[in-house]
Amino acid sequence: MSDISIISMILVVIVAFFAGLDGILDQFQFHQPLVSCTLIGLVTGHLEAGIILGGSLQMIALGWANIGAAVAPDIALAATAAAIIMIKGGNFTQRGIGVATAVAVPLAVAGLALTMIVRTLSVAVVHGADAAAKNGNIGAVERAHYFALILQGLRIALPAALLLALPTSTVQAMLNAIPDWLADGMTIGGGMVVAVGYAMVINMMATREVWPFFVLGFVFAALTDLTLIALGAIGVAMALIYLNLSKQGGSSNGGSSAGSGDPIGDILEDY
Repeated sequence: MSDISIISMILVVIVAFFAGLDGILDQFQFHQPLVSCTLIGLVTGHLEAGIILGGSLQMIALGWANIGAAVAPDIALAATAAAIIMIKGGNFTQRGIGVATAVAVPLAVAGLALTMIVRTLSVAVVHGADAAAKNGNIGAVERAHYFALILQGLRIALPAALLLALPTSTVQAMLNAIPDWLADGMTIGGGMVVAVGYAMVINMMATREVWPFFVLGFVFAALTDLTLIALGAIGVAMALIYLNLSKQGGSSNGGSSAGSGDPIGDILEDY
């Protein structure tokens, strides 16, 4: 594989910068793997591989969330760095994508350390903004906000730039030095992590009422003749059928007010 062009490198760093910003803003979802990996694959000419990697990492990130003072691993750094490693490695097969997926997990932990460093530095910025607010200096308060956001963007952009600065031959040599047994294990482990992330989501939302829809979804996904648009249309139709049947069931048999045992279903019936 040839080296990444200068323009592509600049675009990748820009994507990484916005991923860092959105990790805090959470507005445009640039930090989500499905978005960042897809954009990196697009600007480097490997869109399909970027989408597949982003989808795999997104399944892992579905189970990650900040709870109280516990901060989830940094999926923004994991996604951007894993995508860059995959692109520079030049292996866009299932094995190469699996290795990049497995590498993303320790990268997410490293990103968590960077997040804590940046947030610690931001404490001083907050104190500066408080002092400016006491003096009525609104412009200084705004600059403090922008400076803190820039730090968050650089938290992802700088590691991405360092990875891009590595020669492609060096990255390929490092990946090729991985023994077959370890590469296969990383591929299997990456797939297992994806399954665990999906299982965590199912555990939070699955009830007796929705399990049949999960089964139908997997069946429809196995049909190769159905496009994503067709699957989306089937999903919408199934949701509408469920809502209509729920309303009819709630009004029958004398209009019993007893709950169904499904909190989400009860809320939908109230509406």
